[in-house]
Amino acid sequence: MARTKRSLMAWSHPVSVAAIPRFRPILVLSNDEASASKGSSQAVRLLVVEDDYLVGSQVAYALEDEGFVVAAVVTSAEEAIEFTRCEPIALAIMDVRLAGERDGVDCALELFREHGIRCIFATAHSDEQIKARAEPAQPLAWIQKPYSMASLIASVRKTLDSLE
Repeated sequence: MARTKRSLMAWSHPVSVAAIPRFRPILVLSNDEASASKGSSQAVRLLVVEDDYLVGSQVAYALEDEGFVVAAVVTSAEEAIEFTRCEPIALAIMDVRLAGERDGVDCALELFREHGIRCIFATAHSDEQIKARAEPAQPLAWIQKPYSMASLIASVRKTLDSLE
């Protein structure tokens, strides 16, 4: 038994944080068949801007399951802005705290100013000061974290219906 314990300890060398590569994926999803089968009103392209990869993936999968087309999930304002330069987006689901130097409010302001893209903020950070900063981007809704996927989907549907 002591031998097993010693051999396990030999494998527990400390790993430098610098030695672990930073993984910042961009998840690109497209499910045109699902959106076509659920109705053409949902065939708009959505962008999910969320720094928590698991939350972003969960949001994307929930939206795709309901027939929406999620063009991408990105983790930073810079990635969102770069993505929208090349791809048409109708609506962004935006967190306020993002990876990188810029926050979701800065991102929403630039997306609206440059491309006319409006946002639904899905965030834990929605105090009056943040809402005042975001007002020039004309946000369509604010959803407070933690939220259910059902409430997010209902908000997206309501928002898209109001834009038509």
